[in-house]
Amino acid sequence: MKAEIIAVGSELLTPDRLDTNSLFLTRELNKLGIEVSRKIIVGDQRGDLRDAFAQALERAEVVIATGGLGPTEDDITREVAAELLGRKLESNPEVLLGIQERFRRFGREMAEVNKRQAMVPEGAVVLENLRGTAPGLWMESKGRVVILLPGPPNELEPMFARHVVERLAKRSSGLRQMTRELRVTGLPESDVDQRIAPIYTKYPSVQTTILAMAGEIQVHLRSWTKDARGTEIVLDEIVEQISVALAENIFSTRGATLEEVVAEALNLNGATISTAESCTGGLLAERLTRIPGSSSYFLGGVVSYSNDLKSAWVDVPPEMIESRGAVSPEVAISLAEGIRRRTGSTLGMGITGVAGPGGGTPEKPVGLVHVALADGGTSRERGLFFPGDRERVRWSASQAALDMVRRYFIRNSAKKPGAKG
Repeated sequence: MKAEIIAVGSELLTPDRLDTNSLFLTRELNKLGIEVSRKIIVGDQRGDLRDAFAQALERAEVVIATGGLGPTEDDITREVAAELLGRKLESNPEVLLGIQERFRRFGREMAEVNKRQAMVPEGAVVLENLRGTAPGLWMESKGRVVILLPGPPNELEPMFARHVVERLAKRSSGLRQMTRELRVTGLPESDVDQRIAPIYTKYPSVQTTILAMAGEIQVHLRSWTKDARGTEIVLDEIVEQISVALAENIFSTRGATLEEVVAEALNLNGATISTAESCTGGLLAERLTRIPGSSSYFLGGVVSYSNDLKSAWVDVPPEMIESRGAVSPEVAISLAEGIRRRTGSTLGMGITGVAGPGGGTPEKPVGLVHVALADGGTSRERGLFFPGDRERVRWSASQAALDMVRRYFIRNSAKKPGAKG
């Protein structure tokens, strides 16, 4: 079964708004064995929207439109869909009562225009909206299903789970999409593909996609099947072979982020960490604290942008900055050792670099970053160069710092008595 998604709203055709609903819907539809064959964004123009619906209905068994169910004149999704399917729009007393009750509950007077949201096409099933005034609609015609959902994600997602999933599951063909997501760091995309192509090309029933992201490579394995158990075995077999080929460069075989993997390693080893950052401006600390329960391993951090605060806050010797420069291996190590000493953490991380777009020199160009880790015994440092704009450099630097922590625990584990080689 194939589906098409139509995201409605002229605001989605500007650089200010993203269509995130289609990502959610694609994931949920795939779980139901429904393949999304097309996604399209259409502005609030009646002709364009009608064309989009008409073409989608020719190609797909399921058409889902998001947005355009509000009370204003440019909210025309329900009107266009009803017209195309030859349905009259009628005011639904129960829907209207629900909208009025919602306004009363919040102590507000309902505007006259909100009555438009109670207009329902003949024969449509109303999908209750527990978080807004725009109900969803389910319509069937000539073996096709048209589903209209509100645009706000906090309204769309619970509505889909509550009212759409079960209905679509009954129509599913029994196919399921089985997936695996491997995440890799420390290797460029070309090297990853060179190592794993001899593996994945042996499995034509599995679609393999390699994506290059800032600081990591993602390997996605997908297969549509009715034999879930057999496909699970095949996917596990591929993952095992790729894991051998890429060794410790793989940081997750289940789609986990690097900060999630590092959090798990810190907790598993009963370790704590602190950070002293310059060019990343606190991004490393922010990523470490994204994880619920991060207070168990993250003690704190500083953003010591100026040279004076590098010395005052984490004891970087002023003469070191003067002689070696703020962007140097020595200063990165001193940042890591200083913050570890100040906080008493197991590990200290230091980052300094040139994020750009200005500030670079021939000796220290934009994109040069030094990352260091200290554990109270030894310190290690890496000098790296990251191409791209300021945000890409900062993200890549934080990724490199997290990866240094991850590899630290891998190597320390390998040194423990009884550890497998």
